[in-house]
Amino acid sequence: TSSMSFKIINVQHRHCVFTIARELRPLFLSDRSLLNCLFSAVNSVVSRMFHKDNKSELFTPGFICVLHTFGRDLKWNPHIHMLITEGACGKMTPWKSFHHFPYTMLRKRWMTTLLVNLKSSIDFSRNSSVKFTNLVNRLYHNYDNGFYVHAPASDFNSASKVTKYIVRYIGRPAMAQSRITNYDGEQVTFWYQRHEDNQKVVETISAHDFIKRLIIHIPEKGFHMLRYYGLYAQPYGKNSHLIRKIHPQKKSARKIMQRWDFR
Repeated sequence: TSSMSFKIINVQHRHCVFTIARELRPLFLSDRSLLNCLFSAVNSVVSRMFHKDNKSELFTPGFICVLHTFGRDLKWNPHIHMLITEGACGKMTPWKSFHHFPYTMLRKRWMTTLLVNLKSSIDFSRNSSVKFTNLVNRLYHNYDNGFYVHAPASDFNSASKVTKYIVRYIGRPAMAQSRITNYDGEQVTFWYQRHEDNQKVVETISAHDFIKRLIIHIPEKGFHMLRYYGLYAQPYGKNSHLIRKIHPQKKSARKIMQRWDFR
């Protein structure tokens, strides 16, 4: 938590969720390396959105992405949670606030960028190439507004709130133990809030199937579920005008921890 708090700029942040079409989920389950495409597509879409505001300034925000592969019912549902600064640094302008996020543009560009990234990342045979092309055509037809992107205004107006939120999301398990209400040696009963209507759903499945749902969410060895982009991907030394946004107590603690005798 302390190391992450040094990265966070003490400005307003917004929480965004980038989802994918149900039809694409099996692709990521059969080849988990494709999960990298989710990160790269988000990075491309967000960076382009800010750069487009002023091509000479090339405004750069700070954003942090966390991958979740599970839905509320434990089924395979990869999606990206992102916390992004509601502002950015330009080449000449130290800081400019951004409070308007164009949802329509984000949704369509997110879908297009992800599908292009997938096409360049999948090793196709002749038959699979045709199947993927047909799938892409169906997706463009069925999702004419793009894949769903949720980015409401939030109250993440301090570095401490952002840090606590990110740390909670990193350590969040696929299912909290409190949601498991019964186990009789063969069947597991658990509940979840259905996303569509927020209704409580109780489900009972075999212990074997329950374990199967859980273990598919174990990440591959060495795979980074949390990634930093933009200002947060750069050393703070290159952004001296942002260091002043860190709380003074944290700034002094940071200097102390950099001393070799303290370490």
